[in-house]
Amino acid sequence: MGSSKKPIVKVQEEKRVAQEDQPAKVIEWEDYEQELARLCSLTSALEEAKSKKLVLEEKLQSSIQIESESLSRSNELDQMREKLEHRKLLMGKMSMHSKVVKEKVRKQEEQLSGEIRSLLVGGSSLSVANKRMQDSSRSLAGEKGYGHLKNLQKSKRLRQQYMVSQVTLLYPVKLVVRKASEQELESFRSIKTGVPDGSKPLDQGTLTISGLHLTVSFTKMSFFTDKKEVQRSSTALGYVAHAVSLIASYLQVPLRYPLRLGGSRSYIRDYSPSVEHSASSTSLDTIISTSSKPVEFPLFIEGQDSTRAAYAVFLLNKDLEQLLNFIGVKSLGPRHILANLKELTRTILSPEYIDM
Repeated sequence: MGSSKKPIVKVQEEKRVAQEDQPAKVIEWEDYEQELARLCSLTSALEEAKSKKLVLEEKLQSSIQIESESLSRSNELDQMREKLEHRKLLMGKMSMHSKVVKEKVRKQEEQLSGEIRSLLVGGSSLSVANKRMQDSSRSLAGEKGYGHLKNLQKSKRLRQQYMVSQVTLLYPVKLVVRKASEQELESFRSIKTGVPDGSKPLDQGTLTISGLHLTVSFTKMSFFTDKKEVQRSSTALGYVAHAVSLIASYLQVPLRYPLRLGGSRSYIRDYSPSVEHSASSTSLDTIISTSSKPVEFPLFIEGQDSTRAAYAVFLLNKDLEQLLNFIGVKSLGPRHILANLKELTRTILSPEYIDM
């Protein structure tokens, strides 16, 4: 705007200085009217030029103002463009960030959906397991459950008690009181507890089975050996073997050493025999070796080798020990057949056996 005004003022100043520098012009009188008319026309032309000048100045001022306004607005538009570009850059960055966040959210949604599916599967499995557990609990608490099993077990043991009581009636094991009754009773108590008194030797002759004593000594028979006593001991061993066989069948326990019953001529079998020679067994007919076939040993001494008969009694006591261990009772020792049998029947017939 300042640059537009400066040339105009300069031109006017130059004209004015040029007019002042020109010398005064002398006009003749004859030419006065003509000159005056010319001056009037020049004056009118000048006035008209001035008016045009004013109009032009006004237009110029308006155009200058419009131009300045347009320049300011152009500057404002440039500033707005710069702001717009800056905002576009920000929007681009935000758009990229939103895309990254959106991708992360999508991945997290997929992971979460997978976890939800696994939770649903686990919940369904848990509900199925819970239902099965409830069904199992109901089945256990029902008529065919644990209570029913306990009742069946109790009935079974009552039945076992009844059958064993019949065995005790058939083969009763009793304590015979003799003259030295106190000593023999003390001997039986020590046998029953398994802690024998060192000052009093244990005497199995105080116990009988069906009235028969088991007092035979497993030594080589001689001319002076009481054969009736040997026969009674063989019969007693046959009774014990039969009682053990019956009780094992009632308890459903397969004996480690099976029995072949024959009364006073019973045998016991050993599927893996190992008998050591003693000082008195030098006349043993054959050396027993381990084999797959069972070897039978006689439960009587008459007409048999005493070592084989002693080993048969030892195996019979092992069967008794097996039955005692089955019901949770310790054996009273390898030399107490009748005492072990009595302890076996006493434990089975006791009220505690029902709740074992």
